Amino acid sequence: MTRYSSIDLHCHSTVSDGIYTPSALASLAYQNGVKVWSLTDHDEVGGQQEAQQAASDLGIRYITGIEISVTWLGKTLHMVGLNYDIHHTALLEGLQRLREDRVARAHKMASLLTSFGLEGAFEGALALAGNPDLLSRTHFARYMVNQGFCHHLQEAFDIYLGDGKKAYVAGAWATLEQAINWVIGAGGIAVIAHPGRYKYSEMEFAVLFDQFKSLGGQAIEVVTGSHRPEQYQQYADVAKRYGFLASCGSDFHGVDPKKMMLGCVPDIDFGLTPVWHTFL
Repeated sequence: MTRYSSIDLHCHSTVSDGIYTPSALASLAYQNGVKVWSLTDHDEVGGQQEAQQAASDLGIRYITGIEISVTWLGKTLHMVGLNYDIHHTALLEGLQRLREDRVARAHKMASLLTSFGLEGAFEGALALAGNPDLLSRTHFARYMVNQGFCHHLQEAFDIYLGDGKKAYVAGAWATLEQAINWVIGAGGIAVIAHPGRYKYSEMEFAVLFDQFKSLGGQAIEVVTGSHRPEQYQQYADVAKRYGFLASCGSDFHGVDPKKMMLGCVPDIDFGLTPVWHTFL
């Protein structure tokens, strides 16, 4: 029988591309037995104070979180920051630049989707996001499913929105060095999010992990809702090889019922040092 962790350090709210408010996520985390929780919205800290207050009211230990969009070797990579100062100026200024680019990127994606026969994509995605600065591919995917243009979210990504697909537009994201410096400068810990999702070669991954460590990165996600179960051991081995701390999280958005539920993260049990040992 699967043993679940009481720690979930990766999920998303309506402040980025999730469908639950930060307070609602705190309640869901509490219901599912979470004791230590972090909200990691994309490039946005706007939900942190609400999440922290709601968690405190429920007796959950809250850890500040963020998921930063990075471009590395021409592809999008995500880096989680944990236990940082949400008021740190350099971090906030960097995140603002990333959000401003989302608007221009969204218009380009909408134009491409129009050429494939989907009308009103920008307006439809914006209605779901609520704020143009927060527009993401997930909002477009949800609109595509709502309109019957795709049957499910994964189809939208597999055909149109995934890296290199028909309507993909690269973002002007942070460099790996910038993202790490923002998080470390704010007193936090830099974590490579769901490494199993990236389409790098074995040699490219080796360079990524070496560079990440040399720049001050300390951890990778091992057990995550964005990994297949057979990948847990694979990235546990990576953590051991490079001396990384191990993080875990559901990557819950609330959009796809087939994905891992908040608070239903299998235990990390690979002889690794958990990232939360640095701040608990």
